[in-house]
Amino acid sequence: MLDRRFARALIIVFLTASAASARDLALVSNKTNAVGSHDGGISVGDLIKVCKAQSSRWPDGKPVTFVMRPPSAPEMKLVLEKIYGMSENEVNGLIVTSNRGRFNHPAIVIANSDDDLVNKVASIPGAVGVVDVYSINSSVSVVKIAGKLPLQQGYLLHGN
Repeated sequence: MLDRRFARALIIVFLTASAASARDLALVSNKTNAVGSHDGGISVGDLIKVCKAQSSRWPDGKPVTFVMRPPSAPEMKLVLEKIYGMSENEVNGLIVTSNRGRFNHPAIVIANSDDDLVNKVASIPGAVGVVDVYSINSSVSVVKIAGKLPLQQGYLLHGN
């Protein structure tokens, strides 16, 4: 009987942990950005370039800044797999390399929480970031990825 209870408790803990790491994320933008203002939003290829600091300016001339949670954060697992295609250590190295010499306007900024991320995106012209959908507020704009919005089937950053 005790083993059954333990097994059930273990299953519940496992399912809860899996659900917690399978968050739905969204790409958000500073309200002054032109990114995503056209109907299709940003393409997956362009998003990858932004996240990997391969794009330095938006078409309107604003410098690009990507704001993200630390690569070690559980919710970033989806981003590391689907956008970066790299390990946590490789992304950490990319961040250091990308920001070298860019003191006034870093390519990639790390936020300590979802609220911090939203605040940074809202306050940095040219910034975009990936955040839990339930942390979005009116200070940022949601950007479509490949024509899809968060929670739509086929959205790149859908957690399930």
